[in-house]
Amino acid sequence: MKYDREWDVIVVGAGPAGIKAGEELAKRGLKTLVIDRKQEIGAPKRCGEGLSMRWIKISGLEPEPIWARQYINGAILISPKGKKIVIDTDKLGKGSGYIIERKMFEKFLAANAIRAGAKFMLKANVYDLVMEDDYVKGVRVNYMGDDLELRAKIVVAADGVDSRIGRMAGLNTTLPLTEMDSGFQYEMAGVELLDPNKMELYFGNEVAPRGYVWVFPKGKDVANVGIGINGANEKTARYYLDKWIEENWDRFKNASVIEINAGGIPVTKPVDEFVGNGIMLTGDAARMVNPIHGGGMGTALEAAGMLADVAKEAIASGDVSKEKLKKFQDMWMEKHGEEFAKILKVRHFFERLNDEQLEAIADMALKGGLTPDVLVDLGHGKGLVEVAKALLKASPAAAKLVWEFIKG
Repeated sequence: MKYDREWDVIVVGAGPAGIKAGEELAKRGLKTLVIDRKQEIGAPKRCGEGLSMRWIKISGLEPEPIWARQYINGAILISPKGKKIVIDTDKLGKGSGYIIERKMFEKFLAANAIRAGAKFMLKANVYDLVMEDDYVKGVRVNYMGDDLELRAKIVVAADGVDSRIGRMAGLNTTLPLTEMDSGFQYEMAGVELLDPNKMELYFGNEVAPRGYVWVFPKGKDVANVGIGINGANEKTARYYLDKWIEENWDRFKNASVIEINAGGIPVTKPVDEFVGNGIMLTGDAARMVNPIHGGGMGTALEAAGMLADVAKEAIASGDVSKEKLKKFQDMWMEKHGEEFAKILKVRHFFERLNDEQLEAIADMALKGGLTPDVLVDLGHGKGLVEVAKALLKASPAAAKLVWEFIKG
């Protein structure tokens, strides 16, 4: 295919963040190109594939059978000793969603973006930026063997957590290993599920250091079975997942793997700077990722509209400076900055608990001392005070930890 050499915006990275940004930019009348080095949209997936109705609605979508695989109305939380806490979000009136087929979802999003006017260039590796007077002015890309220079008023980096494009532009996207979780996942058929409409989350320092094992249903006996652990752990995520599956073999004796996924998950605060002269970061590149569960698809989809509004305004004014584009960062941080800071605090609190203290929390929940609402709210950075009080009552040994949390 032939491509123009001049664009209003070039988006590098065709995951949910980049695709949705491409759609929103095109809807605002901007000449937009989305570039990705993969030869297929949506593959390989690096995701547990959960997406809440909150984000589906915010993105202006309705569940489609082609990508909305399994309706989910809650979760089953399993303590280190096997106690089960069932949360039914239908009864709570919040938190339902779907386990999606991400490959089809991304292709669905890409088709919408193309219909809006965006163009896509696949199997294209951006190896350098065009820089003039400290401004990003475009990209240099190898497109199926041909080296091209493509110019744009703004380049959007949606190229994942390590964001080569952000680093090329001089933005600090460095992420300490201690702030990165390691994820490993099998998609399996023939799995015995506890409830096909509920996610299963298994906790414990022996099960998953600073993380959890998940079973996300995708049908009556199909599920994503995965794990996220501290990326600095001396043993691999696969080691812990295989060990857990072996320990629960009765459920998996008739199962087999149909896909394997692995990748890094940022579990920290957003980057300090989303923007520079002529460049904007979004999605995982800006670390718009929930620090507790590692989900970033929803916030990335939501960010697309904010990014597009700011880009359109900047291009129309002829000013694509860092100062002008910073409005995007200000908008996103106003919406989620405080929430993510609280979520990070929740994560830091829970990662310091030992298995005995996790059991104490489970006991409190089963006895009604912690309501399902509080447990759901933890994922949004709320409810930690209630958990701390319950923990202090059940486990006096946690007093120092709770006191440090109160002081902090």
